[in-house]
Order: sequence, then structure tokens, then C-alpha cells
Amino acid sequence: MINNDVLRSIRYMLDLSDGMVVDTILLADPAFSVDPSQVHDFLRKEDEPLFVACPDAVLSRFLDGLIYHFRGRDDSQPARPPEKRITNNVVLKKLRVAFGLKDVDMHDVFESAGFPVSKPELSALFRQPDHKNYRECGDQMLRNFLKGLTLRLRGNR
Repeated sequence: MINNDVLRSIRYMLDLSDGMVVDTILLADPAFSVDPSQVHDFLRKEDEPLFVACPDAVLSRFLDGLIYHFRGRDDSQPARPPEKRITNNVVLKKLRVAFGLKDVDMHDVFESAGFPVSKPELSALFRQPDHKNYRECGDQMLRNFLKGLTLRLRGNR
């Protein structure tokens, strides 16, 4: 999935304004420069004239900000540098940490989206890329996870 789709989905899921997205990014890295007008351009559809592709640096900091918002910051640990490249697996991992989801919760989220995932399949998504059982998270799988998580957080409206 492109970063803009992920940002749009999470923004809808949590019902965040552009300013709240900026605040979440700044929570992860106060020195990072982003303003609500830039966020608004990231949230536009691809075919709109002022659409701007969301860089990995922005999405990484946004996801880290979500972790700090929901789980808190551990000041005893040094700040982790943002990922240079955001993959679907990284998005899945960061959302899992942010919302404190266990394996059972992850299975429930996928199940609620009508996309059941087996235990070995799920654990393969969280392995290191050089592990023999590592599996890349496809766009369809991430889309269904975001859909299921939205249903879990917002309910069936």
C-alpha cells in the first residue's frame, strides 16, 4: 500500500483532524517540520491536483507518535531513529505495538474483516526479513487488517 492510503486509513480509524496528525508526528520527533497544509495534501486522492506522496519519514514518525500516544514513551531508552523504508510489515508491527494487540487480538481483527489468517502465517509476518520463514505482508492483507482494526475501534456504523 502507498503511505498515503495507510495515513488516510488510520486518520479515519481514529477520527483525527489534520492538526492532530501533525501533533502525533511531533510527539515522535519535535524537531521534524510538518504542518497541517502538508498533511492535507498527503490525504488527498491520487487523482486530485494538489496530491503529494507521503514520504516514509513522515509515516514512520506518525506511527511512532501513535505508539507514544497510546503506550507512552520510555525515557530510559534512547529514541529510535525512524525507519528509512516503510513496508507493510513495518506498518503492521507498529500498529500492533501502538494498540497493544496480542496474537489472539490480531486474529480477531483479521477475522472481523473476513480475512482469516493462520497462526504460522501471522507469526511469519513479524519475523526478521532474513529469517527462512519470513513472509512479506501484501497490500490486501494490510488493507484487511486496517479494515478490521477500524471495525474494532469505530464499530459498525
